[in-house]
Amino acid sequence: MDGDSSRPSRREVLRGALAAGASLTAAAALSACGAQGDVRRARSGDPWRQFAGATLNFISENTAPTAAIAANVRPFTDLTGINIKIVTLELNAVAQRVALDLASGGAEYQVIYADPYQILAPYRKGLVDLRTMQADPNLPKVPGGVGDFIPTQLDAAGRFVDPHAIYTLPYDAPTMIWQYRRDLFAKYHGRMAHDLGFDPTPGGDRTWEEYFKIAEWFNKNARSDVAYGTGHQARQHDSLMNDFSNVLWSYGGDYFDNGKKVGRLGAQDPGPCRLDSPAAIAAARFYDRLLGIADPASRTWDWDGLGAAMRAGRLAMCPNWHEYAATNEQVIPGKVDYAPLPKGPAGTANMYGGTGVAINANTRPHERGAAWLFIVWATAPATQLADLKSKAGGGTPTRTSVYRLPEVRAAEKRPSSMPNMLTASAVTQAWLPDRIGLRPKIPMWNECDTAIFTQLSRMLTGEASPEEAMRSTKKRIDRIVARGWVA
Repeated sequence: MDGDSSRPSRREVLRGALAAGASLTAAAALSACGAQGDVRRARSGDPWRQFAGATLNFISENTAPTAAIAANVRPFTDLTGINIKIVTLELNAVAQRVALDLASGGAEYQVIYADPYQILAPYRKGLVDLRTMQADPNLPKVPGGVGDFIPTQLDAAGRFVDPHAIYTLPYDAPTMIWQYRRDLFAKYHGRMAHDLGFDPTPGGDRTWEEYFKIAEWFNKNARSDVAYGTGHQARQHDSLMNDFSNVLWSYGGDYFDNGKKVGRLGAQDPGPCRLDSPAAIAAARFYDRLLGIADPASRTWDWDGLGAAMRAGRLAMCPNWHEYAATNEQVIPGKVDYAPLPKGPAGTANMYGGTGVAINANTRPHERGAAWLFIVWATAPATQLADLKSKAGGGTPTRTSVYRLPEVRAAEKRPSSMPNMLTASAVTQAWLPDRIGLRPKIPMWNECDTAIFTQLSRMLTGEASPEEAMRSTKKRIDRIVARGWVA
């Protein structure tokens, strides 16, 4: 620094970016900060400095936005004087540690990556209703207001039963979409269209039956370029439930009555399971048939295995989480494109897997305030833009305003400096209320999930018919829900 007190400090620039929402990009903020040198002492009464010296522990699944923030957390510390320690684990381990922490009455982790199903639904009483923080006149507000979050995500990731209480701010938004080898579809488009009798271009207007025919065509006609037409995350694992659910919903089946409401806002008692419905059984029959022509290794893959197979050139297409776009572009640049998943007799559905960040209700007052500053900063438009550009992480914005930024809109086309934005057209359609796929948000979902993928796995190995698998799962889920509700 040259001693010119007229220049803003790093902290002042960052504070301005937060206050302006997305009107000042993170790139501009960080660039300006880098030229200013040391941070000046905060002026008296700065709401962003009131908890300076505090230390926070943030526990998170090892996700793209957390990787990006962990690699560049200095702007937050410069802005607030708060130290943040980030612990990243596999999701089940996060849920176990959070459960123990909340049960202890303490707050080893003040900031929590609160998965809607494993943490929010069963433990929302241990989380702060963030409306109290937003209403506190002594604390900074969410830039742009909570209305800037994508509405379906705010409900799915942030609320439980009560349509007004907000327990988390949406933080990430992985969503399942159709990923396909654009080079192979271009090469074989004419032949496929002639042989199949329809335009094979992927998109939400294609049906699952057409998806099946496209996959089968690649199996028979393009072995010199690709081993299999389709692959799936069909291991006996949570991934299998996700993969199947897209088909289930598109066929008009669901896990419970009022499935959209149970998925979006949640329920304590969702009522009887509906997997024995004709629509659910029809979906299971189709899914069993689809996996019959898919890469046989599909039954050993979760989402990571499927993503690796796609990048290795084994598959012409697959349904997978959209945030693999960044890795696709690193490994096989320009070869993968993205579309909404196919439709079934009842429409299209794209599984949403997003999560929000929450505050442990056991926190002491000054820690609670510090935690609020962190989650406001971590979900701010400027931070989300910086995450998008990060070489260490990525993630996808949960803010409507970020998608409107000119540089973000430009990144939706190749060459893209933010490769996850290549999926923007697909995911913004997938997040519409009538298209978003939301699994049941109920306190006992973990056990239900296990019942679902266990029986589906039996079906795929021939141990049970689709009818038997669906009816057995329905009986198991009804017992789980009844026991959970009585408890």
